[in-house]
Amino acid sequence: MAHSLRLPDGLIAKGTALTENHLTAISAASIPHISVALLEERDIPEGEAARRLGIMLAGVGLRAGGPVHGRVNLFAIHAGLLRIEHERITTLNMLDEAITLATLPDATRLADGEMVATLKIIPFAVAEAVLDRAVEHLAGSAALRVQPFRPLQVGLVLTQLPHLKDSVISATIAVTKARVQARGGILLGPRTVAHETAPIAVAVQQLLTDGAELMLIAGASAVTDRGDVAPGAIMAAGGIIERFGMPVDPGNLLCFGRIGTVPAIVLPGCARSPKLNGIDFVLDRIFAGESLDSMAIARMGVGGLLKDFAARPAGRQVRDQPRTMAKIAAIILAAGKSSRAAPRHKLLAKLPDGRTLIATTVDHALAAGVNPVIVVTGHAAALVRESVQGRDIRLVHAADYQLGMAESLKAGIATLPDDVDGAIICLGDMPLVDATALRQIIAAYDPDEGRAIIVPTHRGKRGNPVLWDRRFFPLMAALQGDEGARSLFALHGDAVAEVAMADDAVLRDFDTIEALDILERGA
Repeated sequence: MAHSLRLPDGLIAKGTALTENHLTAISAASIPHISVALLEERDIPEGEAARRLGIMLAGVGLRAGGPVHGRVNLFAIHAGLLRIEHERITTLNMLDEAITLATLPDATRLADGEMVATLKIIPFAVAEAVLDRAVEHLAGSAALRVQPFRPLQVGLVLTQLPHLKDSVISATIAVTKARVQARGGILLGPRTVAHETAPIAVAVQQLLTDGAELMLIAGASAVTDRGDVAPGAIMAAGGIIERFGMPVDPGNLLCFGRIGTVPAIVLPGCARSPKLNGIDFVLDRIFAGESLDSMAIARMGVGGLLKDFAARPAGRQVRDQPRTMAKIAAIILAAGKSSRAAPRHKLLAKLPDGRTLIATTVDHALAAGVNPVIVVTGHAAALVRESVQGRDIRLVHAADYQLGMAESLKAGIATLPDDVDGAIICLGDMPLVDATALRQIIAAYDPDEGRAIIVPTHRGKRGNPVLWDRRFFPLMAALQGDEGARSLFALHGDAVAEVAMADDAVLRDFDTIEALDILERGA
């Protein structure tokens, strides 16, 4: 039968080989004609052809289901990593239009019993010579295989900084444990230590002694380079760093090394999230027993864009426009009374180049490319506005500025357009934070990797300005009195990322007469 046919007493399915009984039933139903396919002498019916090819494809870690309407599905017989020989699959699909094989993507992580591929014979038969060539092509090494996961023992070291909440550490342990167990591994007792090279190295050595076959380090702050605290601990423990950074997003800041034969990984910030990210790519291959090196990580770039964003609809459809960079605004707080510098107004003090302190701060923000730049005025508003006139900025007056800094924040937040992704909150009396520093802070912003609050530091001390993701705007708008946005750090420590600065500009404000004298002299 070329098409399924429903009769009063049942269905004759497409592909059925007709018998005298079928023909009698069709005639009794007064059906004048039917469509059929006539097989030639050396044709192999679709069901039999599918069965034979299914047997050939059911290699390591796979089983073939029974043929149904010329289709055989292949299933994993254990959890593991799917590996595919692309060229052999393509060649099979080019042998004849009657043979089609569709698979999951290479390197897919599979659960026991999960469907891997489907083989379909296009109706209604395959020439015997074609089938013989297909069988011969699939002979030998498997075109498809499922590499089983090994039950590795995994060590986890977590580091602490004063701003990091205990709940963040607990959540990181829970997410990491789930990842390890999903691949059949065992997480050894996690070790929590100070964010310093020496204690991390000691904890790593202890876990290696306990039998760790894979080492993971979750740092309290993002890794900046190979010489940072956590990579340094791997080297201090006798290991090497093979690669810093990977072409998978989220997951760019993964650092991969080795201590002897034991892989050692500094986790990217996104590893705190259970969502698919670069660490999953790496763990899949390690648990499947594959050798991992810098080249293997480099190859992960194809298919490595995992991040979803507003421009891409659900279902990961093709976008009409390329993704744009995050849109960051600047809010410059210039409403204070300048009481510590009285009777002078600190923001109107002039630098050696003749610009006022507030004008210099505004110029740095404009040079950094943020948009819009919003200046919040309050005390001596007319003088502040005159000082920054002629610049492409937005001025907003905080009517209740005398109630405290929170009122200035509210006024600035209320002025932000709906399309900004985040805002960098600048203090008007920090003119030494130049455009380069601002761009460095902005470059660290990536809320999908857990970096939604960016704080600059110098020699471990936190400074200003701070960049905030838009999800914190409602919380900032609800602050009262002299409560600054930094009070939110304790509640959202998991979103904070620090950026180390080479100089102390992010720590230096000029709010006293003595400090202003130094600034004006250019000292």
